[in-house]
Parts: sequence; C-alpha cells; structure tokens
Amino acid sequence: MNYFPWLTTIVVLPISAGSLIFFLPHRGNKLIKWYTMCICVFELLLTTYAFCYHFRLDDPLIQLAEDYKWINFFDFYWRLGIDGLSIGPILLTGFITTLATLAAWPVTRDSRLFHFLMLAMYSGQIGSFSSRDLLLFFIMWEFELIPVYLLLSMWGGKKRLYSATKFILYTAGGSIFLLIGVLGIGLYGPNEPTLNFETLANQSYPVALEIIFYIGFLIAFAVKSPIIPLHTWLPDTHGEAHYSTCMLLAGILLKMGAYGLVRINMELLPHAHSIFAPWLIIVGTMQIIYAASTSLGQRNLKKRIAYSSVSHMGFIIIGIGSITDTGLNGAILQIISHGFIGAALFFLAGTSYDRMRLVYLDEMGGMAISIPKIFTMFSILSMASLALPGMSGFVAELIVFFGIITSQKYFLMPKILITFVMAIGIILTPIYSLSMLRQMFYGYKLFNAPSSYFFDSGPRELFVSISIFLPVIGIGLYPDFVLSLSGEKVETILYNYFYR
Repeated sequence: MNYFPWLTTIVVLPISAGSLIFFLPHRGNKLIKWYTMCICVFELLLTTYAFCYHFRLDDPLIQLAEDYKWINFFDFYWRLGIDGLSIGPILLTGFITTLATLAAWPVTRDSRLFHFLMLAMYSGQIGSFSSRDLLLFFIMWEFELIPVYLLLSMWGGKKRLYSATKFILYTAGGSIFLLIGVLGIGLYGPNEPTLNFETLANQSYPVALEIIFYIGFLIAFAVKSPIIPLHTWLPDTHGEAHYSTCMLLAGILLKMGAYGLVRINMELLPHAHSIFAPWLIIVGTMQIIYAASTSLGQRNLKKRIAYSSVSHMGFIIIGIGSITDTGLNGAILQIISHGFIGAALFFLAGTSYDRMRLVYLDEMGGMAISIPKIFTMFSILSMASLALPGMSGFVAELIVFFGIITSQKYFLMPKILITFVMAIGIILTPIYSLSMLRQMFYGYKLFNAPSSYFFDSGPRELFVSISIFLPVIGIGLYPDFVLSLSGEKVETILYNYFYR
C-alpha cells in the first residue's frame, strides 16, 4: 500500500498554489496567466499519474482512501477516496479546467482574482467528486458556489448581476435541502451518528423516511443538474457568463448534480430510488423534448447552447432511472461526453463573440467566409452534439437506449412509448443545431464586412478546440475508455437493487 496522501494533495494543491497569486510581483498579467496555466497542467499530470499507477480498474471498492479525524466534537472526518464512478469526472475536471484557463487569456481586468477563482473552483470540484464523507461532500458543494458567483457578477455581460443573483438563489436554495438530507441521514441510526459513505450504504431506513430523504436530495441535485422545472437559472447564467466560466459551468458543474444522483440517491437510498425511477424517466423524456423545442426559440446564441445542454442532461436522468447496468453506464458515458461537447460549444460561441461582438443569431450570417477555422470546428462539434455516429454523444445515447429497452423493471408498452419520445428528441436536436449553424455562418449578411474587422482563430484557440475534439472522437470510436473505468462499480451498485 502506498501511504502518500495523493487525493489530499490533488484537492488542496490548486487553491493553496492559487492563493500565492496575490504575492506575485506586479509585472502585467502574463506572469499570472502562465503561473495559473502551469498549476493546472501540473495538477492534471499529477492526477493522471496517481490514477495510472495507484488505481486498479478491477476493484470496485474505494481506493486511495484517506481518513483523518478533523473535528473531534461530532466525528467529522476528512475522508477522501475514489472508485470507478468518480475517476471519470475528476479527470474531466482537470482537462476542462486547464482548457478553460487557456481560454481565459483575453481576460485582463482583475486577472489575479479571476485566476485565483478558477483555481479555487478546481479544488472544490475535485473535492466534491472524491469526498467519502457526507458533510465534506456538502462543504465542497457549497465551496463551489462562491467562485462561480464572483466570476459571474464581475466578468459577465450586461445583465450579469441579475443572473448571478438568480444563480446563487437557486443553488443555495437547493443546498438547504441537501444539508437537511445530509444531517437527517447522518443523525438517523441505532448507534452514534455517522456520515461515512461505506457504513451508510449498508444501512436500511423505514420507507417513508427514505422517501423524504430522497426527495430532499433530489431537489438539491435537480437544481444543479438542471432537471425541469428547476432549470431556469441555467440559460440566464450561461447567457451572461464569460465563456471560460461557461466552459466550467457546462462541463463540470452540471455533472456534479448527476454524480450526486448516482452517488447518494442510488447508492444510499435504493428502495426509494426504485420507487422514484419511473418518474425520473418520465421527467427525463419531457426534458429532452421541452428543452430541444425551447432551444429553437432562443435568439441568444449562448442561451440556445444552454438549452441544448439541458436537453442532453435528460439522457443522463433516463439512464439513472432505468436501473440497468447498461443504462447507468450510458449515463456515466453521457456525463463525460457532454462535459467535453458542451464546453467546446461554449468556447467556440465565446470566440466568435470576441470576433463579432454580436449576441443574437438573427444579426449574424455569412461568417463562414471570414472565419473558416472557427466555422469548421463549430460544425464538427455541433455534429457531435446532435449525436453523429462516430462521436461520443452517439455512443452514450445509444447505450442509454439499450439500457431502457432491456430494463426488467418496466412493461413493454411504456418502454416503447418512452423510446419513441426520446427518438423525437433526437430528431429535434439536429433541427436547432443546424439552424444555429445556418443563421451564424451561411448567408450574406456580413459578407461584405471589412476583412480587417475579423481575424481567424489563432493557435491558442485552435489548440483548445482540437484538444476537446480529440477525446470526443476517441470516446466515440472506442467507448471502452470510459466504460472500463465505471463497469465494476456500476455492477456493485445494481447488485444492491436485485439481491438485497
């Protein structure tokens, strides 16, 4: 056994190194940017090293576990550990945060604070994905909100204060339910109060109490991974935020909600989950249709992409509700895949906004001639978003389909009906993606614009979009990359459902 505290290092390093930003000498912003970039890359390499050499794929139990007593008064531990479920999101976090830092090079106002907040978010995200203690999970979950709020309200668009306030009200309101659920689960029990995931996973509750806990956690995670009707903060927030913040929001924050659904609602509360699963599936199908058709009506480019990401989260909810290992694997794959695709689309929307200074789609048109590289990348990633075969989105949605069709829990007619409705959603997705491309890049509106007005994407932006595009293609061609990580753990979770 290795005794080096890998996970503590990975969680604490970004924010402790980020707090040194304020002590760097005043020599312009270049030093700060390079320093932040080096921290992000180093952290990603460290994470990859630790996971390559100290993580065994065939073991579904907690690995790299650490357990330090933190507060003696009420048994509060600093418990970290990862398993097959959390290793994918952690690597996704490292990847997307590094690229978002690279995407934020044009930011010059208060760049120290900006980069510090990026690094603080990094710590909070990895902490919430790797915590094995309910209260620690809650603390990391809350710790995430403050940097996002500040990034929104200081570097956003015109309506930034409105959207930041809306974001903080929604997410903090959801967190109240999370805190109540955490304390309720921790304090309920025959012996002394415990917050450890391992002991809680084997604990059984009265059905009514378990349903109450389940509803509390469900509200908290439904705000974060927006489940209709609690999704309305998302389009405002994405419409106003700076696009590097958008990458973090779409790529990682939304995934924290889905991760919490699997980690807490499925693992700790299996009976309630088997009661609520049909409703989750119905809400998921409604969400796919609703968000895809709302996305068509949006004039704002970023809001259109935001609604498309709400629509894609519907597949994750359906996969979680199907209670089959195929469906759950598909949901985890969709978590990873949409993390890449959503971040890339927001990045490209932001770069084209930097060129054009236009937000509304009906003012754009004919941009393909002046910015061909951005046009190419935008087209490719829009195709990935509408689930083109060979890209990761297609594989994930296909596996979710298989999961819901092979599910033993539901009768044949509801399954056929739900698959039919999901298929309509898959038809609606190309409609808004392709109309977005048509309104932006084709036509003659900006055809005769002075060519000095535009310059195509530089090496930095090309590097970001290509390095997001490569994993999308890689997962699409060989999805076992992700499925091999989570396969064992998914079987263990579902074993509880059928044999307990």
